[in-house]
Amino acid sequence: MKLIGAYRSPYVRRVAVSMNLMGMVFEHDPIPVFDDQDAVRKFNPLVRVPTVVLDDGESLVESYAILDTLDEMAGPDKRLMPASGPERRNVMKLTAVATGTMDKAIWAVYEGRFHPKEKVHRPWIEHNEEQACGGLGFLNDCAKAAGDGWLAGTDRISQADVSGAIAYAFTNMARPKLGLAEKCPDLAAFVTRCEATEAFSSVAP
Repeated sequence: MKLIGAYRSPYVRRVAVSMNLMGMVFEHDPIPVFDDQDAVRKFNPLVRVPTVVLDDGESLVESYAILDTLDEMAGPDKRLMPASGPERRNVMKLTAVATGTMDKAIWAVYEGRFHPKEKVHRPWIEHNEEQACGGLGFLNDCAKAAGDGWLAGTDRISQADVSGAIAYAFTNMARPKLGLAEKCPDLAAFVTRCEATEAFSSVAP
């Protein structure tokens, strides 16, 4: 399998960490999507990353759909999203909060990156930063309640943990002035624990 996209993208990175945790061997191709669109377009008509190319040449697009397929391939003992029931709904909820946080942090970054300085709308940046902090605050409460356990209360690591840790790490990197370590100390400690593992550290941005 091949994973296309740079690990600086939280969506690419959550796929990479998930593949590591599920024991899936993959080739990484960090194509810079803004610089080489044609190289991505031949695998993904949206020209977006992550994109995963399976061994038979089939392309998987969008991180949520990629991870659903990889869970199916990994089987019940290695999948990161519970198959059904209340546990699945809870993991999905936390994962949705985490990915929503990623979205908001990225939108805050893109407002300044892709608009001329005189057209940057500061209230829109602050709105997205506030929403990102709201998501991370929720995950911080989960980390506090979990103690040394996992965010969603599962008996092993789940997609909520992967996406939650990456949402914090990315937002902290992209918006360093938010002071997330002080605002979310329990989540920060949880992320430090995750980042110390090879599954995370081997795919650092």
